[in-house]
Amino acid sequence: MSYAGDRFICDADSHLMELGDFLTSHCPAEDAHRLADLAGLLQGQFAPQAFATGSGHDAATVRELLALGDQITRGPKWHQALGAFHGPERSRALDLMGFARQVVFSSFCAGLIFRSPEDVAYTTAQAHNRAMASFCQGDARLYGVAMAPLQNVPRTINLIEEALNLGLKGIWIGADAPGGRSPGHPAHDPIWQLLASRRAPFILHVGSAPINIDDAWMNDGNPQAASARGGAEVIGSKDLTVIHHAAQRFISALVLDGVLERFPDLKGGIIEIGAGWVPDMIRRLDHAVSIWARSEPQLAAMTRPPSEQIRAQLRFTPYPFEDVGQIVSESNADLYLFSSDYPHAEGGRDPIGRFLNTTERLSETERDKFFGTNFSTLWGAVDP
Repeated sequence: MSYAGDRFICDADSHLMELGDFLTSHCPAEDAHRLADLAGLLQGQFAPQAFATGSGHDAATVRELLALGDQITRGPKWHQALGAFHGPERSRALDLMGFARQVVFSSFCAGLIFRSPEDVAYTTAQAHNRAMASFCQGDARLYGVAMAPLQNVPRTINLIEEALNLGLKGIWIGADAPGGRSPGHPAHDPIWQLLASRRAPFILHVGSAPINIDDAWMNDGNPQAASARGGAEVIGSKDLTVIHHAAQRFISALVLDGVLERFPDLKGGIIEIGAGWVPDMIRRLDHAVSIWARSEPQLAAMTRPPSEQIRAQLRFTPYPFEDVGQIVSESNADLYLFSSDYPHAEGGRDPIGRFLNTTERLSETERDKFFGTNFSTLWGAVDP
């Protein structure tokens, strides 16, 4: 019996753990000088010196990890986890988890791509996408996610085309105003049109914007105060309270600028940013269109209210500590997806159990949507 047991589950968020050569081994030598310094970033807790190559853990370690069986999510985290940095090994881990599909994101590359100068950002993104495709190749259950900066539209188009042709299943983007423009600026329409026509969702994920609040907000005058914040998406208590702000701003601008209206086949996933804020965002957007339709004629021209656009085109992953039942009661059961965050520690040792608890008030039909069938909105139907 797998960890998922008899329940049909698609996992909307997992990660690979990069090694120091993750980018350099997938970049032509003549372009290597333009890569961001991933190896320099992998220090301290996340320094993977013990794993010199991407060939997987040693045979004894693999046997020990496989022996965990359906308790695989209770095993080691980060680089020590089964399948953390080796694609074929991840397939064996997925057998034990029993998920029908698993979306895969990198762990350390977001800041290197979304907050670097243009040439570095695009060179690094291309190497990242090739490395991600290599990790996922050979297992149709693994849905690798590419990265693409948006500021230079022709370069973005070329990058996305290559990534999708490599078999990657979605495009992780930054949550800023690309190139000094709103994401709904007509200059970006070719990007949204391409994604819509290729049935590939755009993704906002933790890391699409800086995950830590500015240092000034940490200056509380208490030298004894401690924070859990660190690398690889590790945040502190203050960070958690505002981590969704950039994503909410991006999605709100996208809706109010009419992107979802113009491209009804465009889909988007907002992953590992929580979902407690989503019902309020939807209400605010509906109010904004209703109130400002007279003074902003483009809003009056909408054929669907924002709430309907979002229900049809966007999906969100709640945190397991959030009350998913309450969130659904304030919005719609179609909007939310299960995620494990494997092998990151934040996903916990029993993500299914935690989400079963937070979805307890839902009907079985609504639970089935959350754990499996809502996944199809972003990535197409998956047979149970």
